[in-house]
Amino acid sequence: MEFPTYELSPWNYILTAPAIFSYPIIPENYVHWTQTPESHIFSADLPGVRKEEIKVEVEDSKYLIIRTEAVDESTVPGRSFMRKFRLPGMINIDEISAGYEDGVLTVTAPRSITRRGLLIDPAAVPERLEVLARAA
Repeated sequence: MEFPTYELSPWNYILTAPAIFSYPIIPENYVHWTQTPESHIFSADLPGVRKEEIKVEVEDSKYLIIRTEAVDESTVPGRSFMRKFRLPGMINIDEISAGYEDGVLTVTAPRSITRRGLLIDPAAVPERLEVLARAA
């Protein structure tokens, strides 16, 4: 059995060379966004941040804000983080939930209306349709 071989692109070597980029290509405050038919999911890597320091809020029913802030004035959060996202129009704001596990924050914003396919039963359609009005 022969296994296929893959060649890396020259761009792979150029973009990962430490002499060219001394900083990571993905920024520290990167939030991954995915969508499913039922919801929008935002996930952020926040290692070293305690659960009490994370604040998730909705502003003006339009914006989702994820940030870290100190628990009290004498402490400093483990990491400074702030991102603001515009929410899509069909979101159920009352059911937005968040969970923090193993340094990853996951915010789920469920859709208010689930799109469904339209099913027409052929047996329910009459064989002959009556025209009620003619076009002018």
